[in-house]
Amino acid sequence: MTNSDNLPATDSVPSTLRAPAVPAATQAGAQAGAVIGLDIGGTKTRGVRFENGQAVADESVGSSNVQNVSREEAALHLAELFARIGGGAVAQVYAGAGGIDTDEDAAALAALIAPHVPGAKITVVHDSRLLLAAGGTSTGVAVIAGTGSAAWGRNAEGEEARAGGWGYLLGDEGSGYWLGREAVRHSLRRMNQGLEPDELTAALLRSCGIDDPNKLIALFHSPETGRRFWAQQARFVVEAADAGHETSQALVEQAGRDLAGLTAQALTKLGIKGPVILGGGLGMNVPRLQESFTRSLAAEGVTDVRVLEQDPVFGVLQLVAEQS
Repeated sequence: MTNSDNLPATDSVPSTLRAPAVPAATQAGAQAGAVIGLDIGGTKTRGVRFENGQAVADESVGSSNVQNVSREEAALHLAELFARIGGGAVAQVYAGAGGIDTDEDAAALAALIAPHVPGAKITVVHDSRLLLAAGGTSTGVAVIAGTGSAAWGRNAEGEEARAGGWGYLLGDEGSGYWLGREAVRHSLRRMNQGLEPDELTAALLRSCGIDDPNKLIALFHSPETGRRFWAQQARFVVEAADAGHETSQALVEQAGRDLAGLTAQALTKLGIKGPVILGGGLGMNVPRLQESFTRSLAAEGVTDVRVLEQDPVFGVLQLVAEQS
């Protein structure tokens, strides 16, 4: 998945290519056309069509991230999305997606996009870059706390650093998947100790449609569930924490600390103290996690911490402007 080295050879620049050529007259028109921004997460793909700097269409479909769905499913979702927002001249598509760690990753996603926008310039980057731009800054560290987790940053000298983002089998600490998995582990530990299901376990069992914690084992390993399914169970940890469940409170607190740890790694590599932009579904919507994250960074002397106030896809226009 990702790594946290400064300027790795395969990650020093975004991968940019152009879709198959179209006749000259059509191509000239396309260059005066719209910009389409894509934010491709583990659960959904959001696309916004910009014309003259204004959003004129905003649609969401299922995930098109091949780290989470098959290539065939990703292609179907992209086709559905571009059928809604891709009509007319399109000059450029700028896409951010999780799991874009090499030029090969970026080229594979760009190849799925290209048939829908003949002649358009296509740029594919890691989705954390969208987040930093959407936070209104070109330097600093962006932190994603969503289905997965990752930190990416850039300093004034143009050096880049990443931390985390290794995927759910190796990391993704502080993410929705991590919280969902920890809820399962908590429930199984109680079962092993002969304890009755508590409020977190009861909520998890209802959501999963089962009546016994022991059934969580087979369900967790079942091909019918996966990363997205278990990430969605994070909401029960958050709800239980807000209701006073101590284990859930500790889990959300740990998630904030883990995310702060990723952030600190990237800041140290870059030699900067911020700003830090926190985004992603959990990062933007869970105050308890935000508080833990902010406290942990403050203990490291990092005080310029901001929660993203607009969705990352709206950082696309700034990124396109930086290309010119």
